[in-house]
Amino acid sequence: MLILINAKEIMGIYDILFVTVDSLRYDVACNCLKKGTTPNLERLLPENQWEKRHTPGNYTLPAHLSFFSGFFPTPENRPKASRLFAVKFPQNDTVNSKTFVFDAPNIVKGFEKQGYHTICVGGVGFFNKSNYLGNILPSFFLESHWKPPLGTTSRTSTEKQIDVAIKSLTPLEPSKRAFLFMNVSATHRPSHIFLEGARRDSIETQEAALEYVDFHLQRLFEFMGKRAPTLVIICSDHGEAFGEDGYFGHRLSHPVVWDVPYAEFLLGRDKKE
Repeated sequence: MLILINAKEIMGIYDILFVTVDSLRYDVACNCLKKGTTPNLERLLPENQWEKRHTPGNYTLPAHLSFFSGFFPTPENRPKASRLFAVKFPQNDTVNSKTFVFDAPNIVKGFEKQGYHTICVGGVGFFNKSNYLGNILPSFFLESHWKPPLGTTSRTSTEKQIDVAIKSLTPLEPSKRAFLFMNVSATHRPSHIFLEGARRDSIETQEAALEYVDFHLQRLFEFMGKRAPTLVIICSDHGEAFGEDGYFGHRLSHPVVWDVPYAEFLLGRDKKE
């Protein structure tokens, strides 16, 4: 899939929705498409499929630090593919005429300089603001949110996260552009809470978690598409090992951790002035 979106043309006109579905494996995302259990995402994904990419980090913190520097997951067969957004840097060899380059510490602050209201709806522990590490990523944003019902042990986390996102967006003037980031926690361990009778995490439990996420994400897509034309970037920050080659979890170097699903698409294009 080639990048066709011109970031320079949409800047200041489109809202930006950046969603990371935490720990979601590429094969799990594809399995759900084959089974038809994620119809809302399938309808919006380019060519109705996920793009296979490689994450820049094998756990949440380094992956998101890279994302917020403009280094989204790298196309599997095009490691030097040009990027949508970048931060000004002397050796930016992956930018082209469509890339928007921010003169800012990170792309979040870059969007703020362009007049965007930036919002973070956290999920996993690196967004909980309870200590220094939990404050690093949220501190990039003008507005950030986290509370236990949004976290990894909540069976209603995604719907609660969307409630928070919509509540934050609603007071904004229609002409005010927004950069909304949401870290979906449901697919992170313990995903077995989404599959009745399961006692440990597995491919099947993460599939069940993603099915739950898909059902509720549609509400956010509909709200943002009505509010303004919106660029959606959705991907995983890393995968999760469920015993492959003796590995479990993440923060390790294995293909099931490095391979992640990625997509970018536009909503509400009919509203562009």
